[in-house]
Amino acid sequence: MFELQVVSNTPMTGVDDIDVLAETFLTQIGYLSKGYDPRSNGALTIRDSIPYRIFMDFFMKNPSKAWAAEEIAVLLGTTKPTVYRYINKLKSMDILESTDIQSEDGPVRRGYRIRYGDIAKAWSFCEANVQMAMDNYKKTVERFQQLAKERAEKS
Repeated sequence: MFELQVVSNTPMTGVDDIDVLAETFLTQIGYLSKGYDPRSNGALTIRDSIPYRIFMDFFMKNPSKAWAAEEIAVLLGTTKPTVYRYINKLKSMDILESTDIQSEDGPVRRGYRIRYGDIAKAWSFCEANVQMAMDNYKKTVERFQQLAKERAEKS
């Protein structure tokens, strides 16, 4: 299921601090919830928080590298369910794709990376999903209007 928060915003083209841009963007799209308190996970700031670090320290630092949830959990000192919570948020936005990773000890594991290894290309996928969702809303509204008109004519 595709899920993305869409809010009116001003393009941040004049921002030179990637962390300021990332915090704002990740909040705007709903990855970081509005009013997110990083202290609930033991972090002092959003930039120290698990969701922020998953996105920036792993996926954005190495966008074409596939990361296993277990690997991220160990490196961040957190649980797999916590890592999967944030991976699943990014997957629901179609920003991440899953792929197989061949581990050194043999078994193939599921890994995740930025779609196409490029955030701009991944975002174009999000845009297509938003457009499709908006088109479907429009059809629903048109049907709603038609049924409302028919009901009014019967009265």
